[in-house]
Amino acid sequence: MGALSLVKPNMHLVDVETRKMMFHIPTSSLFELEGLSRELIELFADQESVTAGMIRDCFQGRYAADDVMETIEELKSLKVLSDGGVVQINHEPQAVKQFPLTTIVLNTNTGCNLSCTYCYKEDLTTPSQGNKMSYETAIKSIEMLLEESPDQRQYNVVFFGGEPLTNMPLIRDVVAYCEQRFAELESEVSFTMTTNATMLTEDLVEWFNAHRFGITISMDGPKAMHDKNRITVGGQGTYDVVKQKVAMLLDRYDSRPVGCRVTLTHGITDVEAIFDHLHHDLGFAEVGFGPVTSGDISAFNLNAEEMQTVFAGMKRLGREYLKAALAHKNFGFGNMHQLMTDLHEGNKKQLPCGAGVALLAVDTKGGINLCHRFTGSELPTFGDVDKGINKPQLAAFVEQRLDRSDTGWEPCRIRNICSGGCYHESYAKYGD
Repeated sequence: MGALSLVKPNMHLVDVETRKMMFHIPTSSLFELEGLSRELIELFADQESVTAGMIRDCFQGRYAADDVMETIEELKSLKVLSDGGVVQINHEPQAVKQFPLTTIVLNTNTGCNLSCTYCYKEDLTTPSQGNKMSYETAIKSIEMLLEESPDQRQYNVVFFGGEPLTNMPLIRDVVAYCEQRFAELESEVSFTMTTNATMLTEDLVEWFNAHRFGITISMDGPKAMHDKNRITVGGQGTYDVVKQKVAMLLDRYDSRPVGCRVTLTHGITDVEAIFDHLHHDLGFAEVGFGPVTSGDISAFNLNAEEMQTVFAGMKRLGREYLKAALAHKNFGFGNMHQLMTDLHEGNKKQLPCGAGVALLAVDTKGGINLCHRFTGSELPTFGDVDKGINKPQLAAFVEQRLDRSDTGWEPCRIRNICSGGCYHESYAKYGD
């Protein structure tokens, strides 16, 4: 056995009280280091490499030689230790030949009844002037989903906008079609929607409840924060009406938990106060935060200092999430819940999300987009519902994102959790 070295890009040590944990970056897994394995790793605290003689001197008489060699081989198999051979940090670039779609997003209308200052939609207009998706386009989208992935057992249809409630006739008709079509195939279909809530009525809530919609409400926190950006076409704040609609919704809706999505902008950084209001005061089951993606507009974008404030607040919320979890309680911090799910399941992301592979979005004209955030943007579409997916074009896009060579990602300990982050955030900030 030659000299051993620690493959630092593949591991991160974490002290949890008296326990030494190793986050194994290639598999997004956590290991507790005890006894021999812990001592082996600690040998590299003050030196880059360790010889066989040094290992023998350290462990002779305390551990059996076979146990030492077995532990070394285990750590080598995890690519945490190396005896001089080349250790590959990033996976090999892959060719994309299949698109196992499970989710289709329907952009029901480019129109919206609000005029939020930070809206990223490049094709947004008022409801009366909006381009509405036709029933024919919607059904072609559903059939495209089934054609690309005929053997899936579960599918998801997402209704988006603009404001999706401005085209309720389409939503009703598509749900009726899907429930019959997927039942014939003995497959399950679920429906989800993000709405600003202002157009919700008791009748609509009952209908959504009957069809078990997953509903997310766009709301930015207490009145002063929400009304800063989420305004009507006439410039009036919408907090009061949204709060009223949310109270009605949460009082009547019992088929699925209702979540809230918060957009953080310049000057809006108190995530703890926002979370406390939305989760504890209003009663949302889960609250998730995301940065504004309106492009390079300094009036909206969080600056570096504000980002640090947000991260610090999220860390504190994370600690509260941990306390609640240990007490078998739901804390409802969506960002932390997703992270913990990824860690628990050992999710190793080669791509940041399913956009372009498991999910595609269809705009009102039938164009196929990477995801709902790109409908109406300058990013080229990837085919249409009449001619189908432009697979060579889409494959080239995805393959470029799968290729991590010369990206400088190797030192990043969360490279397989983040995997580069949201495509649209990158597009808005950097144009790529």
